[in-house]
Amino acid sequence: MRLHLDAVLDAPPERVYRALAEPDQLAQWWGPAGFSSPNVDFDPRVGASYRIKMQPPEGEAFHLRGEFREVEPPRRLAFTFIWEEPDPDDQETLVTLTLEDLGGSTRMIVDQGSFATEARFELHRDGWSDSFERLRDSLAAPD
Repeated sequence: MRLHLDAVLDAPPERVYRALAEPDQLAQWWGPAGFSSPNVDFDPRVGASYRIKMQPPEGEAFHLRGEFREVEPPRRLAFTFIWEEPDPDDQETLVTLTLEDLGGSTRMIVDQGSFATEARFELHRDGWSDSFERLRDSLAAPD
């Protein structure tokens, strides 16, 4: 089971890529509505690892981590994704973010998978959908 989502963002690919790759910008929009990312260790270089702390509106913070597989500014970013202390139904997935220049705006495509269960697929689908909205808001703010 693989996730495939896309959205058109009102910013050029270079700006969208910075929002994906720079830790302070990523922290502004990463995660579902209501979540924050108080600690983002994210420096895209092939082979380097990353770690993101996510804080839900209520409850304990948790982490995700992975390794960068492809880094091609401003067109593509790919990394593995695994929750620390994963749910028994979790498995490591590969996330690929592809940016297509639409002449002033950008089509961002998210591919992620594969997922072991429908529930884990839906969790990530909902998280990315919320994140797209948060990213749109972040890109609308002055640079």
